[in-house]
Amino acid sequence: MALTANPTPEVDSEKYHEGRRLHFYHRGDEIPLLPEGVWQVYRGVVQLSTINPGGEEVVLGWAQPTTYFGLWLTCLQSYRAKALSDVYIRWFSQPEIESSPNLAQVMVNSLSRRTIQTEAMLAIAGQRRVEERLQQLLLLLKQELGQPLAEGVRLEVRLTHQNIANAISTTRVTVTRLLGDFQRRGYITIDSDRHIILTGDRWESLAH
Repeated sequence: MALTANPTPEVDSEKYHEGRRLHFYHRGDEIPLLPEGVWQVYRGVVQLSTINPGGEEVVLGWAQPTTYFGLWLTCLQSYRAKALSDVYIRWFSQPEIESSPNLAQVMVNSLSRRTIQTEAMLAIAGQRRVEERLQQLLLLLKQELGQPLAEGVRLEVRLTHQNIANAISTTRVTVTRLLGDFQRRGYITIDSDRHIILTGDRWESLAH
């Protein structure tokens, strides 16, 4: 499914974005990856992951609006992209990137943010206790995907317990148990759409 972009001033002022075709994927869809170009997220959130030798999915991070991703930007043999929400993305071919200094500069800025996110994920993986890994992941998601509300910060995408388990190298059962404990202690609530809301002052103290 495709439609013509309705450019927003902050990201689409450059001429190479005007009228570019948008591709739509439903939440949960695998996004096809091709070697001769990259995708850019226009709307929604895409989860990026790889498969380890044991066949388990390892979450690498998330691509948000204006972020680029694709096989051309990784050296991993196994690389996957999945829509965490309904998403619109647009395609840029390798030749047009190489021929446009402006586009290349925009990509560099985007990749810098992705590098910072990846370093944060590596730091989380280095935590020995699963509870600490979950706390740090929720704090990162708050910074990356958080929407401030009166009662706290709501994560804008609905994450399954398996999504979270894959991100911190543990089991779904363990994540379910820990999230239940966090709820009882008042650290999080779950809204009617099953989005996590981080509540209270604990998350502010963890950030420092």
